[in-house]
Amino acid sequence: MALLDVNNLTVEFKTSQGQFRAVDSIDISVDANDVLAIVGESGSGKSVSMLAVMGLLPWTATVTADQMLFNGIDLTTLTAKQRRNIVGKDMSMIFQEPMSSLNPCFTVGFQLREALKAHLPLSRSARKIRAIELLEMVGIPEPLKRLSAFPHQLSGGMNQRVMIAMAIACKPKLLIADEPTTALDVTIQAQILELLLELNQQHDMALVLITHDMGVVAETAARVSVQYAGQKVEEQSVEDLFAAPRHPYTHALLAALPERATGKLLPSIPGVVPGQFDRPTGCLFSPRCQFADARCLADAPLASPDDSTSVRCHYPLSNSASVA
Repeated sequence: MALLDVNNLTVEFKTSQGQFRAVDSIDISVDANDVLAIVGESGSGKSVSMLAVMGLLPWTATVTADQMLFNGIDLTTLTAKQRRNIVGKDMSMIFQEPMSSLNPCFTVGFQLREALKAHLPLSRSARKIRAIELLEMVGIPEPLKRLSAFPHQLSGGMNQRVMIAMAIACKPKLLIADEPTTALDVTIQAQILELLLELNQQHDMALVLITHDMGVVAETAARVSVQYAGQKVEEQSVEDLFAAPRHPYTHALLAALPERATGKLLPSIPGVVPGQFDRPTGCLFSPRCQFADARCLADAPLASPDDSTSVRCHYPLSNSASVA
């Protein structure tokens, strides 16, 4: 049984102009030692779908799902207190914006110790020792000194590492990492990714990595889920996806990578991700797709699982198709 098993997840937000569907009928399955990468442009619903799993969306959001199981527990039936016992301990998340996620009124050490105090039976001195260990693990120099620092006294990269330390403090079964290396330099980025993969392998910790960096995906992930305008359009193993993408959107994303460019200019995808008022009736990607025809403009495709591959397209690209 999968550690996380979500079927038909939909998230809608109440706005002054009506309901906006940010996540549209997405399935997510993650095993105990799995590494799943979720990729797509901004506005694809990547972060929102995982915040829905965590139960951290605002009151304006309406979350529905046919099934949302974590470690055999139905997340849709939990009380607020029961969810708090899971979130931060068995299921944790590294947020994209550390400066807005850390409390500016408390020191880094206080916030780390609070996370430990809420979920682990440790003494005050043991919590301090563990906090120092965590800061060392994420590459923060002089960790004892940093415990008394406030978030505004640290750089963006330092705060990002503090967020990572808080997320892994209780050795969660599932770690959701939302752009965990965005504010970090290349050396620290490699160190953090190595740490996350080490936790994944040594503790059977499932890792869901939300990222725009296809290089990070290639180095870390076992499977890749591609989202577009709130829908999952493709899922494959990382090797198969890079070798032979099935959805035209995935093909276009990979073709835009600098290392795959053949001319002086990088290829780009024309247009933008549709919003609340400009969503096409047919395939959501059809206005930007070079392969779209009348059927694509009129009829929305359904996801069609094909062995280990899932693709939402009327005309999936051939398995032998490759990106130049």
